[in-house]
Amino acid sequence: MSQLSSTSQLTSRRGLLLTTAAVSAGALLTGCTSNEPASDKPAGNDQPAASDKPGKHVTIGFAGPRADHGWLNAINDNAKSRAGTYSDVTLEITEGSNDTATQIGQIETLINKKVDVLVVLPADGKALTQVGLKAMRAGIPVVNLDRVFNTPQAYRCWIGGDNYGMGLNAGHYIGEKLKGKAGARVVELAGLDNLELTRQRTQGFDDALRNYPNIKKVARQAAEFTVESGQAKMAQLLQAQPEFDALWNHDDDQGVGALRAIEQAGRDDFLMVGGAGALYAFQAIKQDDGVLKATVLYPPTMAASAVDLARALGQGKGVGGLAEHEIPASITLYSAVVDKDNVDRYMPTGFR
Repeated sequence: MSQLSSTSQLTSRRGLLLTTAAVSAGALLTGCTSNEPASDKPAGNDQPAASDKPGKHVTIGFAGPRADHGWLNAINDNAKSRAGTYSDVTLEITEGSNDTATQIGQIETLINKKVDVLVVLPADGKALTQVGLKAMRAGIPVVNLDRVFNTPQAYRCWIGGDNYGMGLNAGHYIGEKLKGKAGARVVELAGLDNLELTRQRTQGFDDALRNYPNIKKVARQAAEFTVESGQAKMAQLLQAQPEFDALWNHDDDQGVGALRAIEQAGRDDFLMVGGAGALYAFQAIKQDDGVLKATVLYPPTMAASAVDLARALGQGKGVGGLAEHEIPASITLYSAVVDKDNVDRYMPTGFR
């Protein structure tokens, strides 16, 4: 999802501060957006933290790939909505493109406009590293969103999801549900296998399952993060595996197709865990009358938090709740599991 980049290099780092979708619907970067009086307390000994109160005006340039996936569209929506809450922020947003040359050109236009801060979700992290370096050398700090550039020199702060953590938490959720069942069998509907993020999600899942000796992964199919591929590959899994106890699907968009295949096959003898946090998934989990019982977050609200970070950078402020004067260099979001026990909490963050 979103994550659709063959050069995605995300690691399994754990997040440190964020309270994005992995915590609550409206809460994003603590201190940068909190309505609590504590947000005005110093981030360091005497450095004021960014808060909701209007401050120095900041022009933020935002460049991302084309919104051809539900998660990517939610990224754009979150950035726009967040910027709109601040009277001291102007958001210069590009049209978005999956063509690296086009996106480089869009970013160079923002650099030439002398925006105060750049937020970039590169279509290809490796290919866009040089333009990130160009911005930094021009004195424009870059907030690198999700797909990471090849060098930390190309950004001031990276914020993104935890692909390994998605697989790990999906595996532990399924493991706990099946730990009392001898000879339990699970299958996996992965994303694009040529993507590093897909391999990380599978690795996390496999590592989690090693804690449950009664469970065996009996099949894996790679889809393409699309509804059509999800349906086709799930149909193949169902035909090849007439009996299994749980399914982990990497992506809620392809999960729409997977659920169609499951319904067409008349299967309801296993539990399904999705990935990302689509609204339809939350609604199905809440209704609790089908196989989909949980989804593991890869929160698009990271774009809203990237705007918060960019605003703090532009105003020369720190982050409330931390002792340091500066914002962190890296923030990895937590991949929370959403099931019927907590779905109401996350429902407002679901993307279409």
